Amino acid sequence: MIVETGRFGRITITEAEEIRIPHGLLGFPECTRFCLVDPGDETLILWLQSLDQPGVVFPVLEPKIFKPDYTVRLSGQELRELKLDNVNQSAVFSILTVPDDITQMSANLKAPLVLNLREQIGRQVVLQENEYGIKHAMFKELRTHLVAIRSHQNSRSPEAIGVSQPVTVNSIPPSLTVRSLQG
Repeated sequence: MIVETGRFGRITITEAEEIRIPHGLLGFPECTRFCLVDPGDETLILWLQSLDQPGVVFPVLEPKIFKPDYTVRLSGQELRELKLDNVNQSAVFSILTVPDDITQMSANLKAPLVLNLREQIGRQVVLQENEYGIKHAMFKELRTHLVAIRSHQNSRSPEAIGVSQPVTVNSIPPSLTVRSLQG
């Protein structure tokens, strides 16, 4: 499938890259088909691109990158909707807000996106824990993480930098941050 996007231009999506979010995202219930796009930069931020409305795209990031102790507790109902029999088959992303002053970037930890990597389905869940907010400041932690990565990298092939491409869902490593309320 070829999608003409506002941010990335024309991208080709395969079945292995499509993510179904049956209930849509908060405020966007009509958008139920997405893909993750790696913009080809070194920020670790991916983009959740709607396939239903190509103008709808969200920056996302795994919260463990800037908050290592982050945990998502899912109810039995949420586990069933995600078809998750094994929480180790899931990935978690926070939707980011990136203002003009990127040092004020924040992450929504209260309502993460949880993906079942095997089934390629997702759901935005609203966590019941009061410890997480919708505007968690995280620029400083992300910058520290990026500096640490760069200091350990030998080099990245020049042709890989700056090329936006969809991410194959089953190539995403599990987040290991999902817990069941049952167990």
